[in-house]
Amino acid sequence: MMRFIGKHILTGLVTILPVVLTMYLIYWFTVSAEAVLGDVIRVWLPEDAYRPGMGVVAGLVVAFLVGLLMHAYVVQRLFEKGESLLVQMPVIKSIYPALRDFLNYFSPSAKKEFSQVVAVTLGDTGMSVIGFVTQSSPDSLPKDFRSEDNVLVYLPLSYMIGGYAVLMPRSAIRPVDMSMEEAMRFTLTAGVTGGNGPKKKSRSTAD
Repeated sequence: MMRFIGKHILTGLVTILPVVLTMYLIYWFTVSAEAVLGDVIRVWLPEDAYRPGMGVVAGLVVAFLVGLLMHAYVVQRLFEKGESLLVQMPVIKSIYPALRDFLNYFSPSAKKEFSQVVAVTLGDTGMSVIGFVTQSSPDSLPKDFRSEDNVLVYLPLSYMIGGYAVLMPRSAIRPVDMSMEEAMRFTLTAGVTGGNGPKKKSRSTAD
């Protein structure tokens, strides 16, 4: 009986937690942007000119501008300098990289870096792992690794603990009919999601 109850409680939590966390993040952004940026806007506008929601709009504008600036080489270098100082601080260096990698995992720029989902064969063991081809052209590889038979594959670890960039022969990989989003979600959750969902075929680079 207890196993029956526990199983259904767990199923319920798995079902509602993604929704609750998503709604909470939206709520957090809305309240924070309204509280912080709303106060800034009130300083520059007459009191009767302010309308609820202006802080949220300002937050979205700030996020858009930051994303736009991150395409500039100078801004990227400045951000990397600041980030390198941040990851050297106690406590922060243990938390920030994990959060950054987790969020980067779903960013549009990260998805563009992965050209194809592949299954990587591990020797003669019969086991395979999911990987992402990051470089399939020899010209994009370091000089000593350039070969028409080699591709660079990123092998992520579950729960975003980290991953490995592995140079391997094309014969060791095979294309997988999974979208980038589906494969990322499947790997990140260690297969708990089941990998089901709408299919979106990726461009083949393994052949």
